[in-house]
Amino acid sequence: MTTDVSTGRRAAQDFTQLTAMVQAQGLLTRTYARYWTRFATLNVVLVGVAAAFFWIGDSWWQLVVAAVLAVVLGQVMFLGHDAAHRQIFRSGSWNDWASLVIANLYAGMSYGWWQHKHSRHHAKPNTLGADGDIAADVIVFSTANLDRARTGAAGWFAQRQGWLFFPLLLLEGLNLHVTGVRRLVRRPPVKRRAVEIAFLSLRLGGYVAVVLWFLPLGLAAAFLGVQLGLFGVYMGASFAPNHKGMPIVPATLKIDFLHRQVLLSRNISGGRLVDLFMGGLNHQVEHHLFPSMPSSRLRAAAPIVRQFCASRDIPYTETSLLRSYSIVVRYLNEVGLASRDPFQCPLVAQRLAA
Repeated sequence: MTTDVSTGRRAAQDFTQLTAMVQAQGLLTRTYARYWTRFATLNVVLVGVAAAFFWIGDSWWQLVVAAVLAVVLGQVMFLGHDAAHRQIFRSGSWNDWASLVIANLYAGMSYGWWQHKHSRHHAKPNTLGADGDIAADVIVFSTANLDRARTGAAGWFAQRQGWLFFPLLLLEGLNLHVTGVRRLVRRPPVKRRAVEIAFLSLRLGGYVAVVLWFLPLGLAAAFLGVQLGLFGVYMGASFAPNHKGMPIVPATLKIDFLHRQVLLSRNISGGRLVDLFMGGLNHQVEHHLFPSMPSSRLRAAAPIVRQFCASRDIPYTETSLLRSYSIVVRYLNEVGLASRDPFQCPLVAQRLAA
């Protein structure tokens, strides 16, 4: 017990020291001008996409518009993500309303549902029973959940789930909309439920109505399919590399905040284009350590965190984007092919032994 307490105290002191180093560089200060510029730019681009939609009319070139719209809405969600993490404004209420408008009215996703799920993920990433991002569903992320997926067609699928993961993301866009609406309607009390329902009804209903009104049925279905499919792939391709294939730990494992966030997260290397593609979330370690840090400052924080972790012998994981996709595919296939005996990752074994 004494060892656990002293270890926890040292880890807390380490994190306090790291925070002071980051604050000294001004990396936790808000970047109002940058965020207002992003918001204005996205609005201009969305107006341009809408203009192209109406100008092109009944033409299969609309599928190009749908593809562009999918990417732009992905960027919209990155902005909503930053607002949800209190990165934009000092006021919590202003951030909440910004998230509501951006997520519900612009992107058609329930902010209340997503925030609840994402907050649990940040508190205990890759933790069984606590992180909804690794809960067993169509894809099984841990051998602890294989019993329900190892028979019949489900078993066949599980053994190949790594190869099928990215194709399945074509359905993720639709799933995000449907799940958000379903949870918003069914879940007991949701803050600003009426506002969310009104925003989602206007966004989803109006969007579908406009597409069906201006395009023939077949082309309209293709437009919606391309936009939703590529949106889902974009979101999955941006979020999956950050934790999938990293250690998964049981809820009973005692681990301090600093080690939990660093050991269970993966950074994606690359330049500014990778930052743009992933909304800054390629610096996942720094984002998990300092979730309220503006995403544009995460790149500057990375060398500080990397060097600090090296001085404390804390493994800091970073790899390329393509390499991360390979890791995700291989890991999911290994989970699907594993025996039913729960796999104990090296991190868990080390902590339990200590």
